[in-house]
Amino acid sequence: MARMNMLQAINHALDTAMAADERVLCFGEDVGVFGGVFRATSNLQQKYGKARCFNTPLVEQGIIGFANGLAAQGSIPVAEIQFADYIFPAFDQIVNESAKYRYRSGNLFNVGGLTIRAPYGGGIAGGHYHSQSPEAYFAHTPGLKVVVPRNAHQAKGLLLGAIRDDNPVVFFEPKRLYRASVGDVPESDYQLPLGEAEVVKEGSDITLVAWGAQIEVVEQAVEMAEKERVSCEVIDLRTILPWDVETVANSVLKTGRLLVSHEAPLTGGFGAEVAATIQARCFLYLESPIARVTGLDTPFPLALEKEYMPDHLKVYEAIKASVEF
Repeated sequence: MARMNMLQAINHALDTAMAADERVLCFGEDVGVFGGVFRATSNLQQKYGKARCFNTPLVEQGIIGFANGLAAQGSIPVAEIQFADYIFPAFDQIVNESAKYRYRSGNLFNVGGLTIRAPYGGGIAGGHYHSQSPEAYFAHTPGLKVVVPRNAHQAKGLLLGAIRDDNPVVFFEPKRLYRASVGDVPESDYQLPLGEAEVVKEGSDITLVAWGAQIEVVEQAVEMAEKERVSCEVIDLRTILPWDVETVANSVLKTGRLLVSHEAPLTGGFGAEVAATIQARCFLYLESPIARVTGLDTPFPLALEKEYMPDHLKVYEAIKASVEF
């Protein structure tokens, strides 16, 4: 074990994957000597050479088109999009090419070795072009997997799992936690399963579902609620697509209440998918309406970021409203 922050854990995962398989390549804007804008790829070019860790032009569509080509020919590319907000120029390549490549060829060809890394979310005073949470766009696309870690230990294990998965994976990293989340991380090679949620804390009165940086926010709200003797079960979804319906449904059958929280705006956010599915599965067991605590239906603001964010106080108030309904 070693104490690492999330950036160090991601760097360690990339180093581990590149050491274990020479087909693994990482590339993106300024990822070479500079190590990327957040330094996630520091020292990898020095260790593995410019053929396996290199800079690309500032063209996101080109980065993913190039990655699709590499993956189709047997390489294992890990493409970095500098901020998740910048992923939209590459949207066509991801949803129309990466996601459909295997299906349209009848499995004669695939880009299953592709992983796309992107820092997402607010909390760093980045304004509307450096703070968005676009996971729901990609969750609407069969053929992809979408993964979001909550801490350093999860980041390394899930990233190694993503790189070695047989499907293209979009891996969103909560940038607010890059240096804030510090924990014990095995220095050995380990993988965490994709598609499986984790029950972070067991409880009996209400189920709270979140992912990424929002887990920490939910846990702060739970501390407040439990002082008033409300027993909360906390589930980290970890994988948005495919998401673990069974774990969430079984929890709600026990607690009778569900609250879903995410940073992305309310309308069309992935919380709506969770709410609709659980309502259908657990309708006769629900003691109150399913609650969503999310970002607002506005562009992400700079000056009013704290008002926009779904913080622990908003989650706490929603827990109380659900339990007292």
